Amino acid sequence: MPKKAKPTENGKEEGSVPCKQVKIEAAGKPSSTLNFESPSDLFGSLISPIKTETFFREFWEKKPLLIQRDDPAVATYYRSLFRLSDLKSLCSRGMYYGRDINVCRCVNGKKKVLNKDGKVHFLQLRKDFDQKRATIQFHQPQRFKDELWRIQEKLECYFGSLVGSNVYITPAGSQGLPPHYDDVEVFILQLEGEKHWRLYRPTVPLAREYSAEAEDRIGRPAHEFTLKPGDLLYFPRGTIHQADTPPGLAHSTHVTISTYQNNSWGDFLLDTVSGLVFDTAKEDVAFRAGIPRQLLLQVEATAVAARRLSGFLRTLADRLEGTRELLSADMKKDFVTNRLPPYHMGDGSELSTPGGQLPRLDSTVRLQFKDHMVLTVGLDQERSDETQEKMIYIYHSLKNRRETHMMGNEDTESHGLRFPLSYMDALKQIWGHLPISVKDLNLPTDEEKENLVLSLWTECLIQVV
Repeated sequence: MPKKAKPTENGKEEGSVPCKQVKIEAAGKPSSTLNFESPSDLFGSLISPIKTETFFREFWEKKPLLIQRDDPAVATYYRSLFRLSDLKSLCSRGMYYGRDINVCRCVNGKKKVLNKDGKVHFLQLRKDFDQKRATIQFHQPQRFKDELWRIQEKLECYFGSLVGSNVYITPAGSQGLPPHYDDVEVFILQLEGEKHWRLYRPTVPLAREYSAEAEDRIGRPAHEFTLKPGDLLYFPRGTIHQADTPPGLAHSTHVTISTYQNNSWGDFLLDTVSGLVFDTAKEDVAFRAGIPRQLLLQVEATAVAARRLSGFLRTLADRLEGTRELLSADMKKDFVTNRLPPYHMGDGSELSTPGGQLPRLDSTVRLQFKDHMVLTVGLDQERSDETQEKMIYIYHSLKNRRETHMMGNEDTESHGLRFPLSYMDALKQIWGHLPISVKDLNLPTDEEKENLVLSLWTECLIQVV
């Protein structure tokens, strides 16, 4: 239960905007857990009974939300997502310290890392957990736990942003991490045992980086409560927090599901402005004029340079008002290249091998896996001369590897297709909600129409209906 903030002399509560608390008791019939019919259904069921519109209006990026559930069905489902007992079988699959598992403990307000070298052996891990009262942090469990993959894949579709997770297992009477804030939006699901949480006013609202905070700098908690299995806690990036497992009870297990890292308007501006400058410079000679001699040698920007840059920015703003085509340099591609593949049972052959009829001119086709692809316009990456032209790029995640999700792999391969810019209208027709006849595609020749749909079909992006 959140404690009330202490009233000040003027009668107002001291602290941040209050943490909304919702307590739900089980109804007479078993409650449903999560609804996977669509990404929006999944998110709605995750934060139920709070309405999605209410959540984004009142809580998202603004203040914490605590949902306490007294529902055995939800608690049982949450426990199935990850248990302490899962570690034995996971360690047998070849887990490594640092990459897959961290062992740590908060000692005198500092994080003490207790990792060994190399491969994790379950008996040693359990010994550190029991004897050193260390917290076990398991990185990105969706790589191995199917239900977390299923949840996070849907959430990536819903947010249009990468969604990672970490599991924290902490013994009774212990704390794993010191007070800190993160650069991600956080959804915490309590899986096993109980966890005592303290949240503090942000020093950096909507922070862009992780930072530990000294206890003597953060003041009194703005919110304090205990999570039990089936409970959910949300708080925005920048929220200072710490959590411990109460003494005398069983261990605590919770999963932190996080999103919206580097997904701000500032990031989007950095991503798109380079393409906007490139396009403008091709048409406006002022953007191609040289900068003053020795400008780069100056300690401070000159007044003349500042005025010129301000003028250029106004020109870009005017141009931006009149365009609907923004060149995304990296964000779209990075998202689709690094996200989870669609959740599937079995070997996933339907994601890599085209099925059904081969599309022909008299076929009717429909897009599939629309939530797993992006269409963007960019410069021809196969040419580097001055005749570089814009191309349409379609990137998809159907062939992404679940095993490397959110692991920072530098050699992640992107999958997709490229088309001339003249194909845009035909692709927008296919991107519509209704099936479309191939012969009705807005392209000049039947050969181009057939080649387009055959390329998309080969990548499993469309099906014949």
